[in-house]
Amino acid sequence: MAPDPQPLVEFWRLRRSESPDLPEAVPAAWAFGATPEHADELLSLVLAGVKTGTASSLWDYEHSGEPLPEEGELSIILDGTGAPRAVIETTRIRIVPFGEVDGEHAHTEGEGDRTLASWREVHERYWRLHSENPRGFAPDMPVVCERFRLLYP
Repeated sequence: MAPDPQPLVEFWRLRRSESPDLPEAVPAAWAFGATPEHADELLSLVLAGVKTGTASSLWDYEHSGEPLPEEGELSIILDGTGAPRAVIETTRIRIVPFGEVDGEHAHTEGEGDRTLASWREVHERYWRLHSENPRGFAPDMPVVCERFRLLYP
């Protein structure tokens, strides 16, 4: 379900009043995870400065037709209710096979004990349960590893 555009427009208007150098166009808005609980949990890690990375299935992007994130791109991050809560800027994109995601990236995601073993377990389960594409998970699936920085708050 797409977020209600009016709160996004107002949220962006307020951000631009604080930072006039932000672009006029309202950036894409999305939530982390697949459930409202995931969204809130992962957002809290972003707001605490713990989560500075995320990973997505390239197959999901291909299946949905959504464009891949790009370096320098801004995003509005939503909470579990769909309310805008944060603004991030993508700082790095790498696409690698699942088995080549490294411990440094796993640590940036800020989840669990932040180890690569934990990252692999959580993400394999996530893509088996929540993939938007019929292929789901494979050990060699292409993963979009994204790094970002928190701009607001």
